[in-house]
Amino acid sequence: MSLWQKPEHDRPASSATPSSSSSSSSSSSSSASSSSTTSASSAPHRESRAPGSPATIGQSVQIDGELTGQEDLIIDGKIEGKITLHGHHLTIGPNGRINAEVHAKSVQVNGEVSGNIHADDKVEISPSGSVNGDITAPRVALADGSSFKGSIDMGRKPGQSSSRGSSVSVNRDVPIAASSGKS
Repeated sequence: MSLWQKPEHDRPASSATPSSSSSSSSSSSSSASSSSTTSASSAPHRESRAPGSPATIGQSVQIDGELTGQEDLIIDGKIEGKITLHGHHLTIGPNGRINAEVHAKSVQVNGEVSGNIHADDKVEISPSGSVNGDITAPRVALADGSSFKGSIDMGRKPGQSSSRGSSVSVNRDVPIAASSGKS
């Protein structure tokens, strides 16, 4: 039995009895089904993403409206409206252009965001990232060279310890640079 032939118990009863006439007809029918199976399985298809890997919105995709999800997401396209990924990580890729209100567990900005960002855990703005809006998160990281204009509220949620909570307002159009600490 070849890889493409059905096992004997799955074949119709007429091809199960070995005779020269039915054998030739069954071999021609099995080769016909074999060729159709082969052509169907050799058709190109997209690989599915690995389990646990984030979903991706590509650079050529534009969405106007509300985007919600229950998995981690990478955006390299253009989004206008609202993004909600409660309990999941959002990455704005280097080509991502976001004009939206953003809600997620954590947000990493490598592209541009115009709008407020609310994160349950952390917001990171990379050196190539730019945010024009308010950030509300317990932890915020602005990398050397990143751009930010808005306010930061690092207050804790009700019921959490507020000993480290703070609020900062930053209105800068210039990239953020680290100081050397020397005077």
